[in-house]
Amino acid sequence: MTTATFQKTKRDYSLVGESTRRAIETGLASAEWYHTDVPRKVMKELMQRSDGPAIRDTVLWIALILGSAAGAVFFWGTWWCVPFFLVYGVLYGSSSDSRWHECGHGTAFRTRWMNDVVYQIASFMLMRNPVQWRWSHARHHTDTTIVGRDAEIAVMRPPDLLKAALMFTGLLDLRYSLPTLFRQAFVGLNAEEKSYVPEMEFRKAIVAARWHVAIYIATVAAALALRSVLPLMLIGGPRLYGSWHMILTGLLQHVGLADNVTDHRLNTRTVYMNPVSRWIYWNMNYHVEHHMFPMVPYYALPKLHELIKHDLPQPNPSMWHAYREVWPVLLRQLKYEDYYLKRELPPTAKPYRDEFHNMTIPAAAE
Repeated sequence: MTTATFQKTKRDYSLVGESTRRAIETGLASAEWYHTDVPRKVMKELMQRSDGPAIRDTVLWIALILGSAAGAVFFWGTWWCVPFFLVYGVLYGSSSDSRWHECGHGTAFRTRWMNDVVYQIASFMLMRNPVQWRWSHARHHTDTTIVGRDAEIAVMRPPDLLKAALMFTGLLDLRYSLPTLFRQAFVGLNAEEKSYVPEMEFRKAIVAARWHVAIYIATVAAALALRSVLPLMLIGGPRLYGSWHMILTGLLQHVGLADNVTDHRLNTRTVYMNPVSRWIYWNMNYHVEHHMFPMVPYYALPKLHELIKHDLPQPNPSMWHAYREVWPVLLRQLKYEDYYLKRELPPTAKPYRDEFHNMTIPAAAE
């Protein structure tokens, strides 16, 4: 891998600010993205959805959640509850993210109501308004890491390393996600949210937030009535102690790579992972492939990867390798905001579409 920078421009991550105006004027907003050529017949086969794999994985997911919760409750008050809470926390606070994601795309199950049910449950687990986040993620795919357009850029430039570290604890959910739900429930959507949520969906978003808030208030009431934190350990609390795996895997999707480009090979990363993490993550480690072809179900992504890897950068062989690669870039970005990691393509790949920037490495960034 090599590193590169763009011509220096101050980034405004507001969705209604100067960067938004610049992205629209330069054609970066809602642009045409590069896609690896795949025969139409093959792509049609890959996009075929089936209830079977998702039902299997969801039944196992729910069984593990209920089983670990039962163990945690049974052993509550002893140290034996800790391993059960560790499993329950990851299933609640981390694996729910991939279920939310795939069911939000409508690709996990073939049957629509199954996608909708799992999506609603996972949205609650993640403290995410299911209406607002559905449209936020649609924007993320339309304008991936386009500054001023993408509402889901996890690590901005220059990077706030303390904030990135706190993501692993789930404390930022208490600071941002929970207050956002309360604000949406009692005040409504703000200007940035209204920039990507259609007006006809505003009321639905408010109602959804009110349902979530009502459940959290009931949970707190139950904890007070029982004089125990156990209800909070089971509902809401897992976002504090169980979100670390979601962050561990999710940060690698785009961090340290190029922004304001229209080729997912530049701004998205594929990482090989162990089978357990892949199951928790529902194969989203094949993230370049997912962004290029978001309607391919998670269980077909390994096959898609094998089909198009000749046109993609070499995947990181492990999460450890990926973080070793990213860390120096983040440190350099503290001083040079435009510094990034440029992904190298194999000789068999088509070249980058470099329409908006002249990519160079100034001597100061070497």
